[in-house]
Amino acid sequence: MKGKFLVTLSLLLALLLLLNLPYCIGAEKKLRVAFIYVGPIGDYGWSYAHEVARQYLIKKLPWIEVLPPAEAVPESDAVRFIDRFVKEEKADVIFTTSFGYMDATVEASKKYPDRIFFHCSGYERNKNLGTYFAELYQIYYLNGLMAGALTKTNKVGYVAAHPTPEVIRHINAFALGVYEVNPKATVDVRWLFSWYDPSKARMAAESLISDGCDALAFTEDSPTVITVGEEYTKKGKQIYTFSHYSPMQRYGPNTCVSGQLVHWEAIYKDILEKIRKGVYKNTNLEDVDYWWLLKEKAVELGGEVGVPVNPKFVPALKEKKITDQAFGRINVYDLVMKRLAQMKSNPEKFDPFTGPIKDQSGKVRIETGRRATHDELWTMDWFVPNVIAKIPK
Repeated sequence: MKGKFLVTLSLLLALLLLLNLPYCIGAEKKLRVAFIYVGPIGDYGWSYAHEVARQYLIKKLPWIEVLPPAEAVPESDAVRFIDRFVKEEKADVIFTTSFGYMDATVEASKKYPDRIFFHCSGYERNKNLGTYFAELYQIYYLNGLMAGALTKTNKVGYVAAHPTPEVIRHINAFALGVYEVNPKATVDVRWLFSWYDPSKARMAAESLISDGCDALAFTEDSPTVITVGEEYTKKGKQIYTFSHYSPMQRYGPNTCVSGQLVHWEAIYKDILEKIRKGVYKNTNLEDVDYWWLLKEKAVELGGEVGVPVNPKFVPALKEKKITDQAFGRINVYDLVMKRLAQMKSNPEKFDPFTGPIKDQSGKVRIETGRRATHDELWTMDWFVPNVIAKIPK
């Protein structure tokens, strides 16, 4: 009798395998994962980069079920979408990918203690809520080195989304790089008060160019600033641009020098694997905060993946030479590569936010030889002296 049962069971399992149907014996329940985006997937910036990571997870982690994302969700409407993912979609893990979703995510973590939440770029945590961020200030500093070397007018521009500590930190890092190779250059800022607004981004970029800026960086989730730079360059006015979050060099092959790229997939994969292994549970996330940089391979220098600097601009960067305390007489291209290598291997050896650093009023914010702490960077609300804009209140 026992032999017949085993034969029957074997035949049943074989049939289920042939039909590609799930069966309960030894099967692993898939982890249901949801994402909420602040912009449209087609923005080709912030939300697009998160979507690239989501697609990566679908391909690489067969033990998860990745739900269709909610995109272009207003920050004021996040609660409704979180409720939908929990109640209707039965999501086990929910990633909310905008700073403005913080309050809604905190409340949801209290409302649904049996679920796991991760909030991107925030600082509030709970037993079942962790935080994460792929930090780019090191890359902005490197792009600042190149912008300072290439500008002919000594006027550099920055198109900025919102005056959040993140954006302020990135502007400062960029400006520190500019100053290091070109103390005469200033960084002017135009505020958009929007994460995604191509029309405002175009007006801001053109305004900066009109005011004499010939190098532009930005925080806005479209390649608009790059395309504006390409248009002016093709008309005979060379503009140097630095892309944001996604590969944008293709939009401006004659203007895009480099940029900052993000690899959210590195963080998402690590989080989900730890949830699967039981390292992260819905009762132990109060102290879970990802702050991943170059060393952790969460970010990359370049306007295209694998291309740190557009080859078109390498000769000009090699022509510009400065005297560095550590490296002596060195061209800017080599300086960028050496700083990149340092921060990849040992950020304690070199960090852009190492003092002395003063603010616009001359007040010392970071003392000589001291590296800024995570909390100082995370709450930054002041500009370095060569930024000529003000922070809106």
